Formats: sequence, structure tokens, C-alpha cells
Amino acid sequence: MSRSLQLLQVIMLLLPLHTDAQNQVLTPEILWKIGRVALDDVSPDGKYALYGVQRYDMAANKGSRTLYLADIQTGTTRALTDPDETSSDAQFHPNGKKIGFLRDGKLFEVNTSGPSMTGQVSDLEINGFHYAPDGKSILFARDVKLDQNTTDRYPDLPKNSGRISDGLLYRHWKSWHDYAYSNVFYVDYRDGKFVGKPVNIQREERFDSPLTPDGGMEQITWSPDSRWIVYTCRKLNGTAEAQSTNSNLYAYEVASGKTMNFTPYNEGYDRDPVFSPDGRYLIWTSLAKGGYEADRPRLMLLDTQTQLTEELSAGWDYEVNNPVWSADGKTIYFLSSENFTYQVYALNVTDKKIRRITEGQHDYTALKVVGNELITTRVAMNAPAEVYAVSPANGTARQLTFVTDEPWKSISKSKVERRTVKTFDGKDMNVWLIFPPDFDPKKKYPALVYCQGGPQSALSQFFSYRWNLSLMAAQGYVVIAPCRRGMPGSGKDWNDAITGKWSDAMKDYLSATDAMAAEPFVDGERLGAVGASFGGYAVYWLAGNHQKRFKTFIAHCGLFNLESFYGTTEEVWFPHYDFEGAYWQSPVPKSYQTDSPHRYVQNWDTPILVIHNELDFRVPFSEGMQAFQAAQLRGIPSRMLSFPDEGHWMSKPQNSLLWQREFFGWLERTLK
Repeated sequence: MSRSLQLLQVIMLLLPLHTDAQNQVLTPEILWKIGRVALDDVSPDGKYALYGVQRYDMAANKGSRTLYLADIQTGTTRALTDPDETSSDAQFHPNGKKIGFLRDGKLFEVNTSGPSMTGQVSDLEINGFHYAPDGKSILFARDVKLDQNTTDRYPDLPKNSGRISDGLLYRHWKSWHDYAYSNVFYVDYRDGKFVGKPVNIQREERFDSPLTPDGGMEQITWSPDSRWIVYTCRKLNGTAEAQSTNSNLYAYEVASGKTMNFTPYNEGYDRDPVFSPDGRYLIWTSLAKGGYEADRPRLMLLDTQTQLTEELSAGWDYEVNNPVWSADGKTIYFLSSENFTYQVYALNVTDKKIRRITEGQHDYTALKVVGNELITTRVAMNAPAEVYAVSPANGTARQLTFVTDEPWKSISKSKVERRTVKTFDGKDMNVWLIFPPDFDPKKKYPALVYCQGGPQSALSQFFSYRWNLSLMAAQGYVVIAPCRRGMPGSGKDWNDAITGKWSDAMKDYLSATDAMAAEPFVDGERLGAVGASFGGYAVYWLAGNHQKRFKTFIAHCGLFNLESFYGTTEEVWFPHYDFEGAYWQSPVPKSYQTDSPHRYVQNWDTPILVIHNELDFRVPFSEGMQAFQAAQLRGIPSRMLSFPDEGHWMSKPQNSLLWQREFFGWLERTLK
């Protein structure tokens, strides 16, 4: 046999392998191999984008996050930190020569050029930081223990495990109150070290800044002249804090130590302050209604010379998120969901006109200004996050990072389409359809109705590592994702429409289900409904009202009994606003009588998988327990999966993989 013929046979043997490698079906195991990209900062000189990539070691059951620099013009990248460590909250020093970041809660720095020498700035444990623009100081947030625990009260009982609470918010999201509060400090900084004693600008107040549990350092900022620190804080605690969304912006003058409240007139959230480049103006996002956490975020502006405040987004019907200034201070860029995708917008500060910059079936999820470009991250239901440069002039996008190419390039992609469905009351509703990668319109497929959480969170072109709609479609399902009322993306009225009437959103799900079940490629005899949080609530409600439409249900951390939820959740402002009051009021608000899933258990007749996490204090574990117990006592085929060490979301790799295996295993047995 000739050498050329032997070579040809080898090539022929390899070709099928190559073809298969280019058409892998997405599985939970493959999903966990994908690097998770997030933008941290851009350099002062406009040359570099700083981003992090989170990767997970499934065997070790942990992840690590590496920092990278990308040259914005050439796209070349290089790693800055050890891939075996987790480096987060990174930002450039004002001189651009160093990058600060957190590792194990401690502040470190690394050089931006030459050998990446890393030095520890301080041994204090902090929650986040910002360099002063003049480079002479650093502000940071740090937990300060200000309350006595039971051992402090009773030192002769050093091994007691009791907790004493004199007010609400004694537990939050997944943590019990630890007698400490996150306060804002600043400290002099020189030659890569803290100098002198840090100053607590809150003077040991029993209030958190940034807001817990999900507020970050975007809620605190320096003025460009390093004279002022503006921070977000809700100066309430205990039961009052649990009932209120009234956070304000407080301005602390470094020289005098004086503090003033910039937003005393507003009763809703005021957050995310950003100074104009010349320091004269301050912008922030503001929610007008106290107690309504899903109100439309407005863009506010304060003239620090005249002390006059105005809403720049007045008359615009959509959200304003992530506002940033242009370098010349004439334009403000922001993100918003219009028609259920998050795009980039520009607001002219002079005439208040808003212009949409980007288009496309994807979401932009971060925003930084550098020179004449915007640096951002972009995702879609069938594309994980990468860093992009966007032209503010025409919206053209240029991909800077390709972290997810391996293994994502070899995955067979799902196709995503929009449909418009008429609701039960004649309104137009956007519905996303996600098809299996090898979709054949002549075949009939089992289908999943995906119920979004929130309840007022957008069902846009998100890419999730748990509720991944492409992953569901890859297992052979058509996924139906209705943008039911209560979501941003179709104007304020649509977003506000479920207050006091959650069941209207449930009827939207039935409208979408009936419309899609009539499609020739959907097997109307094999429909399932799945969802988490409010989506889990939707599953429980549908289980008692679906009238034989569905063959299976999966609910994760869902609300089952609105009365018990009101009595056990921690952020009381949420149910009080959405249910229009407490269950003991007279007359009893209608929500408790018509919208609570537990009132329809007598109609349950369909297999259901209940998943709930024991550290979930937002939707307490008892909600899942009640649902599973009801299903068992009703004789409904059911299973309960619970996690003692997880909160409202799944966070640990092996727990998450178990979650996905049980999720798809249940569907395989009960639907497919």
C-alpha cells in the first residue's frame, strides 16, 4: 500500500469524528465546561478592557476566576492572575499602571505591563473598593460588628447556639443576621499600601452600604476631584427596613466630615450614582414608588451647583439601567429592555432625546465608555457572554473575546424565534420559541412552557447556566417562553399589570400554551410546565387550573401558599405591595383568595417534581414542603429534591449538576 493511500485512509477515518465534534448536543456536563465571561473595567487610556473568566472544577466542587486584559484595537489578550485563584472586583488604578482586585476578601494589585507582579495592599477583609481619582486614597466597604450576639450577652454560656432578634430582617436571602453591618471607609494610600487608620464615614451606623444582599460597588462613587464620596444606603433597620425600599444617596465631604442627603424627597430606591466628567452633575437610577421594587427605573440628574434635580427620562416608558457618561459629558449611555431584548441607548443631556443605538436578537449586559467606543458584554439564548466593542454612532459591534469558543463552537445550536400570541383579554404577547438543534418541522415534539421568575424580571435573550433554554431544547423539546404581563420590555403598563392580580399572568401562560399546542410541530399531548421562584408559583397555580393541558410539572423554590409566604419571607415590602396588603386585613385582599396555588390543590392530577433549597429565605423551604406534602397526600406521582446548603439559587457545581440531572430525568420519565 502506498504512503499516500495510507494517509487517505487515515483522513477518511478521522472525518466522521471531526463531523461529530462539530455537532455535539449540549448537555449539562458540557455547559459546566464553558468559561463565564464578565466585564470588570476599562483602562484610563482607553487601550484595554479588563475582564474575568469563571471556570469550574466539578471534581473539586469549586470554581476559580482569572483576570485578563484585552487590547481593544487588536483583540490580543493575556492573563493577569493565577488561574487556580479567584480574583474579582477588579479595577484600574487612575494612573493605569496597576490593577486592584480582591482575593479572599483582601485587596491585591497587579502591574498592567511587564511582569505581572502581584502585591497585597492590605490584610483587612473588605467587600469592595474604589480608587480615588487623584490616586491618593481608597474607599472600601467593610463589615463591622456592632450588635451583641448571645455569647456577648451571656459570656458564661460560650457554647450556646441561640439567636435573639428584636426586629425583622433577622435573616436575608440565605444568611442569618451576623450582628455586623457593611459600612463605607476611606484610607490614605501610597506606594501600594494603606497609610494610617481608615475612616468610617458612616460612623458605625447600623445600616448597610452597599445594600444587601445584591448591591455592589456601583452603589458608591467618588467625585472626580476626590472631594466627595456618594453612597447608597437605606437608613432603616429591623422591621422598618424589612418594610421599605427607601434608599437614598448620601454625600460625604472628605475635608469636613459632613454628610448630606441628596434624595430626601423620594420614597423608593435611589441607587447607582455616577458623576459627570467635570463633577458638576450627578446621575442615578430612581424608583418613584416606595415599597414597589419593580417600579420603572428612572434616570435622575442633580446639578450640584444649583441643587436642582430633574428626571431626564420623563415621558419615556421604559427602564434606565447602568447609566454612564460620555467623555465630553454631553451624552448618557444606558441599557434598557424594549421589545424584550436589552439594548444600548443614548440620551442627549441638552434636549433629553433618547436614541436607540443597537439592534438584534441578543442582550447587552454591561456598559463602559472608552474613547469613541462602548465596551460591553453580549449574550443570547444560544450564545454565552463575550466582550464586545460597540460604536455609539451606528451600533456596529466588534467581538473582542472568544473565551467560549471551546467548547461552544462545536455545539449544535438551537434556533430562537419570536411569535405574537393573543392573550385571554385580547392583548398582544411576545413569545420566544426555542427549537431543538436538529429541528424538523414535519415532526411533532414534546414541549415545555417556561415560566419566568421575578415576577417583574424581563424574559429577554438571557443565557443561564441552570435555566438554560438552549440546553432544554437540545434534549429534544420545543421550549415555549411567554413574556407574560408583569415583565419589563413592553412599557410600564405591561410591567405593572399584575399587582394584586397574579392570576392574570397565569391566564397568559394558558393563552400561550393553547396557541403553541396548535402548531403542527408541537405534540399537544406531551406538554410540561417548568419554572423557579415566581415561575415555581406559576407551576403550582397551573397544576390546579390547567384542565388536562399538561402531562408534567417542575417547580423550583416556588410560592405555594401566599399567606404563609407573607408570614415567613424577609423583604416584607414585596408581598405587601404585590398582594395589596396583609392577609389579616379586613376586607382580605383578593390575591389571597384567588391567586394562591394552595387553594386549588383539590384539582391536582398531574406528576410534579418539587425542588426547594433549605437556605432560601426569600421563598422559605416550608413553601416547597407544603406543595410536596399536598401532592403526596393527594396521591399525585411526585418527588422532592432539596438542598440544605443552597439559597434561592443554585451556587455549588455538583449540586447544580445533580439539579440538572434530576430535572431532565423527571422529564424523560414523565413527558418524553
